[in-house]
Amino acid sequence: MKKNMKYNLIWLLIALAVYGVIYAAYVMGAVNLYTENTLITIGINIILALGLNLIIGFSGQFSLGHAGFMAIGAYSTAIVSVKNPTMGGFFSGLLLGIALSGLIALIVGIPTLRLKGDYLAIATLGVSEIIRIVIINMRDITNGPAGIFGIPPFVNWSMVFGFVVVTILIVVNYIHSGSGRATMAIREDEIAAESMGVNTTKYKVLAFVIGAMTASVAGGLYGSYIQTIAPKDFGFMKSIDILIIVVFGGIGSVTGTVIAAIALGFMNMYLQNFGELRMIIYALALIIIMIFKPGGLLGTWEFSVKRLLNKKGDDSNASIGS
Repeated sequence: MKKNMKYNLIWLLIALAVYGVIYAAYVMGAVNLYTENTLITIGINIILALGLNLIIGFSGQFSLGHAGFMAIGAYSTAIVSVKNPTMGGFFSGLLLGIALSGLIALIVGIPTLRLKGDYLAIATLGVSEIIRIVIINMRDITNGPAGIFGIPPFVNWSMVFGFVVVTILIVVNYIHSGSGRATMAIREDEIAAESMGVNTTKYKVLAFVIGAMTASVAGGLYGSYIQTIAPKDFGFMKSIDILIIVVFGGIGSVTGTVIAAIALGFMNMYLQNFGELRMIIYALALIIIMIFKPGGLLGTWEFSVKRLLNKKGDDSNASIGS
């Protein structure tokens, strides 16, 4: 316990140093509105991808429903903050979205996560589409296909950065907890884990719920920053975009997820000047990486504070949280 607190403190100090660098860049005028938009988008994508990596990379369940839970967070935050345009209203909407996403993930996850592979992917995709269709048809509350406009802008880069740090700490501490070890045991061999007394359904659903809740947080931040949301923003391709980040960085690597979100975010920014060629170049870059690094940029490798301090740990495959 003391070790975990020590490592968490070190990571908070590292996060504070990164925050200081970004803040200095703002003060010196090195960050314009376009760069700020990129930084905030990267932060939101990190939160989304970390939650999905927890489901896919650490529990071994293939989900394509992340966009649906993002939509719940975005609409909950937007509806509440429009009616109560204060910081309290914003956080109330964010909490409402987290609660709804967690509840729906729990209800859906118990029967759905008994499926495997392609069947699970199709089922979670179906759940995401059901959420989107329900939002479209709740016209009195969500304004239907037209979406919601004029959402109060409470989100800035500092807030997104804070949520990124909190999300990383939650995911990493979960992975290194007893529940996290049980979750990874299910990923390695579900039958063996079950034979050892691990409640496989419980831990798969737990990872699914945590992933859904982080997606909801990202959705709330997205809606408040963009100030306009519509059901089309949370379609199938949004889930694929998040999945690309996870696969690009390395399935089962928190470090890889963060680096991939940053790399793809800046790649998108610099490719804007190429017009219609942008998506072709982007796709080619992804294909090249997948050919030469099929396990992603980092595979399952993690940056380790333990290695940084030149200390030997109990776990030879020490990860970002240790």
